[in-house]
Amino acid sequence: MDSGNADYHIQREVIDEQRLKERSQRMDRSQTNLSISHRLKKSLSCSVPKLKHSIVGFLPVLSWLPRYSIWDYGMPDLISGISVGIMHLPQGMAYALLASLPPVFGLYTSLYPPLIYFIFGTSRHISIGTFTILSIMIGSVTERLAPDADFLIYNGTNVTEEVDIISRDLYRVQVAAATTVLGGLIQVVLGLVQFGFVGTYLSEPLVRGYTTAASLHAVVAQLKYILGVSPKRFSGPLSIVYTLADLVMLLPETHLPTLLASVVSIVVLITAKELNNALRQKLLVPIPVELCTIVVATVISFYTRLNESYKISVVGEIPSGLQPPRVPNASVFSEVVLDAFAIAIVGYAISISLGKTFALKHGYKVESNQELVALGLSNTFGGFFQCFSVCSSMSRSLIQESTGGKTQMAGVVSGVIVLVTVLKLGSLFQELPKAVLAAIVFVNLKGMFKQYYDIVTLWRSSRIDLLIWLVTYVSTVLFNLDMGLGASMGFALLSVIFRTQRPSYSLLGHLPGTELYLDMETHKEVREVPGITIFRSSATMYFANAELYLEALKKKSGLDIGKMLTYKRRQEAKQRRRERRAERRARREAKRQKKALREASQRSKNAVFTVEDETGQLKDGMNGDIHRELSCRERENNTVFVIPETARTSDGHHTWVYLKGTDPDTATLGSVSDLHDGDITTLDSSSEDTLSRDLERISLGSLGKWTWDIHSIILDFSTANFTDTVAIKTLRNIFHDFGEIDVDIYLAGCQALVVEQLERGGFFSDVITEGRVFATVHDAVLYCLKHRGAVTIHSYENALDISGTRL
Repeated sequence: MDSGNADYHIQREVIDEQRLKERSQRMDRSQTNLSISHRLKKSLSCSVPKLKHSIVGFLPVLSWLPRYSIWDYGMPDLISGISVGIMHLPQGMAYALLASLPPVFGLYTSLYPPLIYFIFGTSRHISIGTFTILSIMIGSVTERLAPDADFLIYNGTNVTEEVDIISRDLYRVQVAAATTVLGGLIQVVLGLVQFGFVGTYLSEPLVRGYTTAASLHAVVAQLKYILGVSPKRFSGPLSIVYTLADLVMLLPETHLPTLLASVVSIVVLITAKELNNALRQKLLVPIPVELCTIVVATVISFYTRLNESYKISVVGEIPSGLQPPRVPNASVFSEVVLDAFAIAIVGYAISISLGKTFALKHGYKVESNQELVALGLSNTFGGFFQCFSVCSSMSRSLIQESTGGKTQMAGVVSGVIVLVTVLKLGSLFQELPKAVLAAIVFVNLKGMFKQYYDIVTLWRSSRIDLLIWLVTYVSTVLFNLDMGLGASMGFALLSVIFRTQRPSYSLLGHLPGTELYLDMETHKEVREVPGITIFRSSATMYFANAELYLEALKKKSGLDIGKMLTYKRRQEAKQRRRERRAERRARREAKRQKKALREASQRSKNAVFTVEDETGQLKDGMNGDIHRELSCRERENNTVFVIPETARTSDGHHTWVYLKGTDPDTATLGSVSDLHDGDITTLDSSSEDTLSRDLERISLGSLGKWTWDIHSIILDFSTANFTDTVAIKTLRNIFHDFGEIDVDIYLAGCQALVVEQLERGGFFSDVITEGRVFATVHDAVLYCLKHRGAVTIHSYENALDISGTRL
C-alpha cells in the first residue's frame, strides 16, 4: 500500500473506549443472561468429575500412586530413599541440638512429617524434615521460654548451679511442639484461603540474606559444644552479641579434649565431602560421610570412654520405641504466636522455592496453595508426636534428586530407615559426642557461608537488592530471627513503594513506518509528532506518586500549568477590579449629570431659553464629561471601553455600549446587539460582575507571557494496572487545568480494569467523556491530528509515515 496516500490516515478507524463499549453492547442480552445463569448453576452444581477433581486436588497422592510403576520407579526411589534416610539420622540429631532439644526428638521429626507430606504434597523431589534455619528459630523460642535459670536445683534454702535437665528438656519439648502445631495451623489456614502467594513477598535477596544471618546464629549456638564451655543464655535483641562476648570471656576455660574432637571431626567431614564431590560422577550413590562419621565417633567414644575419662559431653540416653501422641500445651500459644507465624512463612518460602526449582527442571507443576496445606498438615500432625517445625532441606533434596528419586515414595523409604533406627538402633548412639554433631552442623553451613559473595554480585547487578540483603542480614543478626524477618519484610515492601513512587518518566516519539512509540531519549530514530506530547510513566500512578506524576508532566511538556493559571487568574482579577472602579465612577458621573439636569430644570423655571440653546448647552456639557470619562477609561483599561450611548432613556436609565480593541484610536464601536446573552446591563444593575461579564475572556496568549505549540497531550497508561481515588482526582485536575489553556488531554492503552475503576471513581462526565480514552497511543495520535484544525492532512501524513495494511 502506498504510504503517501492521504486517505490512509483519514480512513483508518480510530478505536476509543466509547467505540469498544458500543461493540460489546451489540451482544445478545439473552445470551448474556443465559451465560450468567449457566455459570452460576455450574459453580453450585456437584458432579462426579468435579468431586473427583476436588478430592485429587486435596490428596495429590491419588493422582500418581494408582499408576505407580514398580519397574520404572521402584529401584530409583529405593536407592534414593535409603540415601536420604541415612542423611536424616545425623542431621536429625544434630539439628535437635540447634533447637535445644534432646537428639531423639530430631529423629521423630525426621519420621512423621515426611509420611504426611507423601500424602498431601505435590513436589516429587524435596525432602521434608529438619532444617538449620527452622531449628535455630525453634531454639530461640525454647530457650526464651525455658531458660536454665528457671530449672535450677534447690538444696533446702540454697540454690546450686546444677540445672534440672530432665524437667527443662521436658518443658522445652512442650514449647517446641506447641509452636510447631500453631505454625502448622497457620499454614493450613493460609493454604485454604488461597494465600499461597505470600511467599512471593520474600524475595531471593531477602531469603539469602536471612539464611546467611541465621547461619551465623547457628555457628554461635554450636560454639559452646565445639569449645566445651557453658555460656550464659541470652534472648531478645543483641543476644548474639552478648553470647559472643561471653564466649570470648570463657575462652581460657576451653575444654581441650572437646575442642580436639570437634576439630578432627570438622577436618574429616570437609575432606570426605570434597572427595565425595570430586568422585560423584564415578559413584552410583554418594558416600554417607556424616553417617560414617557418627558411627566411627560413637565406636571410639564407647571403647575409649570419652565421657568418663575426658569429660566429653555425649548424647546420653536415647529411648527406644515411639512416643504416644500428646495434645500440645495450649497455654503457651499466646506467647509463641508471632514466632509461629514467622516460622510458618520462612518454612513455606524455603520449601516452595526449592520445589519450584525441581519442578521446572523435571517438567511438572507444584501447586503453591496445596504445598502450604501439605506443609501445614505435616507440622500439625508432627507436633502431636513431639516433633519440631520442618521444611525442605536443600542438601537432602539434592541427594534425593541426584540419586534418581522419581516420586515421594523415596520419602517413605527414608522414613522407614529412621523408624528402624528409632526402634532398634537408637540406643547405639548414646555415646556419640555432641561435639561431633556440632561439627556436622558447622560443615553443613558451608554453602550458606558462600552466600557472603552475594554482596559482590549484587553490588554489580542491583544496589537496591544489595541494600535489602544487607538490611535483612544486619536486622536478623542484631534483632534475632523473628524480629529480623519482620524488619526485613517491612524494608523490602518499603523499597517497592519507593521504586514505584519515583519511577522514570519519558516522552515518546513515533518510529517511522510503524505504529510504535518509543522513548525519544533512548531511541534516536524516533520522531516527535508535531503539536502532540506523548507522556509515559514506568509505574502505575497512585496516591504515593500522583503529585510527582503531575510535576514530571509539567517538566517534560514545558508547560508549568500552575504558574500559568495563577498568572491568568491574577490578570482576570485585576480586570474585574478595574471594571468595578469604572462602574463606580460611572455611577458618580451619572449622579452629577442627574443633578445638572435638575439644576437646568430649575433654571428653566426662572428664565426663558430656546429649546435649541438648552439642548446645545446640555450636549456641550455631556460631551466634555464623556470626553473626560473616556480619557480616564483609556488610561485604566486599554482593552474594553464603556460609554453611555444616550444621556438618559425614557425610563430614567442610561444605555451603555462598549468599544473593542487594545488601541483606543482604532477601537470599534460595538452595539448592544453584539453582546451575548446576559451581557446587556443598565447602570443601576445590582450584579457586582455586571461589566466583567461584558469582557472577552482573557487568554494567556493574548496576555503575551507564554507561547507554546502543543495542542494535545496523550498520557500513555499502558503500564498502569490499577488506579485509586487520588490518581483519579489528579487526572481530573490535569484534564481541567490543561483545558483552560486550550490543550486537550487523552488517555491511551488503559487496561479494562483501569477503565472500570475510572468509571466507578466518577472520572467520566459530560466534559471528560469515554471518547478521551483510546485503545492505543497510535489511535490517540490519529484522533488528535484529525480533529485539530491547525494540522493539515499532509503535515500528519509526514509525521506518521506508515506503510502497512489498512486496519
